This record gives sequence, structure tokens and C-alpha cells, in this order.
Amino acid sequence: MASGLRRPQVDLSRWDPEDPENWDPKLAWRTLWITTYNLMLAFCVWYLVSAIAPRLNDIGYDLTRAELYWLVAVPGLAGGSMRLIYMFLPPILGTPTLVGGTATLMLLPMVGWTLAVRDPGTPYAVLLLLAAAAGVGGGAFSGFMPSTSYFFPRRMAGTALGLQAGIGNFGVSLIQFLAPWIVGFGLLGTAALTPQQRIDGSEIWLHNVGLVLIPWVILGMVLAGVFLRSVPVTANFRQQLDIFREKHTWVMTAIYLMTFGAFSGFAAQLGLIIVNEYGSFADAPDPLKFAFLGPLVGSATRAFWGPLCDRYGGAIWTLVAGVGMTISTVFALFFLSPTEVGQFTWFLTGMLGIFFFAGIGNAGTFKQMPMIFPKRQAGGVIGFTASIAAFGPFLVGIALSMVTPRSFFIGCAVFFAFCTVLTWHYYARPGAPKPS
Repeated sequence: MASGLRRPQVDLSRWDPEDPENWDPKLAWRTLWITTYNLMLAFCVWYLVSAIAPRLNDIGYDLTRAELYWLVAVPGLAGGSMRLIYMFLPPILGTPTLVGGTATLMLLPMVGWTLAVRDPGTPYAVLLLLAAAAGVGGGAFSGFMPSTSYFFPRRMAGTALGLQAGIGNFGVSLIQFLAPWIVGFGLLGTAALTPQQRIDGSEIWLHNVGLVLIPWVILGMVLAGVFLRSVPVTANFRQQLDIFREKHTWVMTAIYLMTFGAFSGFAAQLGLIIVNEYGSFADAPDPLKFAFLGPLVGSATRAFWGPLCDRYGGAIWTLVAGVGMTISTVFALFFLSPTEVGQFTWFLTGMLGIFFFAGIGNAGTFKQMPMIFPKRQAGGVIGFTASIAAFGPFLVGIALSMVTPRSFFIGCAVFFAFCTVLTWHYYARPGAPKPS
């Protein structure tokens, strides 16, 4: 290996992960960890609204159930839309600009929500705009993941992308886990910001949910600017459109919508589902104590399954995921419209099953795409499939505001089964067109 590759100032024009002589694993892993750190914060920002919304009416807002569903759904709509832009940026901007610039943009929703929760008179339209701003955290995924894929050989794609996506997804659980704790006191250095008064007269520092992330995001900006480098994978906008002529782009999009679409959608809406299905009982479960569990399970599974996908192939694990998600969804729907609060344990079990298998499927699909497509195209397909799947929070939220939860879960089970058949036919069966 040329020693010059280890120096940040050298010309990386010969970079080729498939050639040991022109690949620097130290640079690759450094890029992975810094980008993953920023991705985890991005997911925190993306799910900021889901951690705040269930408590807005407690501090003086008067929002309807539909308005709350929409508020939590909008970051999904914005994130998916932004991913359609982000997917083209890695070969245009390069890794340092992409990661550092995104971290800068993430400060807007954090500061905005810090101010909004301090004023219950904030118009609903402003809340929707702030929810849309949080979508930048979701959009980042379609830039960060393809960019990281440029740094690793195919044989390590499952491990590297599984770690990045899995640890990055921990941001969902992190913000939902932190929220119930940090709203109970004034953060160090910000105690001058007075708490909000709840309807029952108690105090809550709900603005902390946005404030707590700010110094860590600033650190991410510094790390990106100092340590990240770009490698020579370049293409203009027009050149990248060739992925849409490939049939497997669309097949993998449907499959990834099953895995990450379900993960992101249910992660955003699980707290509200618990409130609406079990909140009428006298000893109803606290949604904020359980909402983080699903994303935690799915994120951990995604991270741990990367090496298994490298060893056995991604398609077989995506197939296992589809079967498991279908069965878990059917199981969970039996405990909707409950007659007693004791059924919540079984409902939560079914939901955790969905998250567990979605994590396996997310790892499997990200192993498959670098195997199915050439490197530059694989980056674009990763970005595009992630863009569509990022609409999960929006689609789930809107669907739940229009149809009964039972009808929605039945529709999910049918879609999951369909995607499982696609996986088997194109990628997992003996003699499949694209074994991966």
C-alpha cells in the first residue's frame, strides 16, 4: 500500500477499495465512524418531533389527534423529499462538504423547536414548518450511506453499511429515550430558561429536547471539516439518472420500503398508536417509556447482522426478514382495539417483532445493493431506495389518520408478503437472476 494514502494532504485520485495497493483502511474506517456519528445525530433531529409532540397539549397547546398525527408525519414527508436531492450529492459535493454542511443545517430545527415549545401560542403552520425542517436529518441518510460505500470493498459492504446504518438508527431511540429524562430539569448552562407549566401545575423543561443536541452537532461539524476527505467517485446529475432504467432499482425500492419504511414509520408513530389504542384505560402504559424500544431493537439488529450478511449473502436474510415481518404484523393486529390493558404486552411483543425483522432486512438489503449494481450505480440506488423508504413516517401517519389501525396493519401484512415473494424470485431462490 502506498504510504502516501495515509497522509490527509495526498492526491487520492488512484483510490480503489478493490485494489489493496490503492486503498487505505484507516481512512475508510475513520470516514465511517465520523459519518456514522453525524448520522446518529441526524436521526435524532429527524425524530425530534415524535419525542416532543405527545407532550405539546400538556403545556398549553390544543391540537387534535389528526393534527398531532400530521405533525409527526411531516418530518417523514420532508425527509423523503430531501433524500431525493441528497441521493445525487455525494459524487457532486464530496464527503466533507456533504457531512459538515448537513450538520450545520440541523441546527435550525433544534433551535426552532427549543423556542416553539416555550410559546404555546405558536401558530400550527409554524409548527409544521419546523417539523419540515427536521426532515434534513432524514434526508442525510441518502447522502451519507452512498458516500461511505465509496470507501469500502464489496466484501466488506455488509459490515460497513450495516454498522453505519444500525448505529445511525440508534439516534431514533436515543432522542426518544432521552426526552422523558431531560425534560425533568434545567440543563447545565441553560437553567435561566424557565420551565413550561403543565396543565396539572407541574413543571417541565420540554425545550431541553432540542437544546441537548446542539453541542454534539457542533462537534460533528468540526470532525467533518478536519478529518474527512473526498475520493474520486464523481458524476453529474444527468449521468446518475441511468439507475432508473434498471429493473432491479425498482424491485429493491419496494423491498427496502418494506424494511426501512416500516422501521421509520412505526418508529415515528408508535407512541401515538399506544396512546390512541391503550390510552383510555385507567392504568394506561406511558408511551414515552416504550416508544424507544422498537427503534432500539431494530437498530441493534441492523448493526449486528452486517457481518452475517457478508458471510451468507444479503438476499437470504432479506427473505427471512420478510417472512418474520409478515407474521409479526398479523400477530400484532390481534391486539388492536383492546378490551383490557393486559393485552398491551402482546401488542408490544408483535411490534418488537416487526422492528427486529426490519433490522435484519435493512442489513440484508444494504449488502445486496453493492452486489447487484456497479459501485457508482450502487451508491445511487442506495440513495434512491432510502429516499422512498424515508416516506415511511409520513405514509404511516397519514394512513392511521384515514383508516382504522386494524385495516392499516392488514394492508402492511399483504405488502410485506408481496415483497417477500419478490425477494425469493429475484434474489434468493436457486437460479435467481441476481443472487446477492
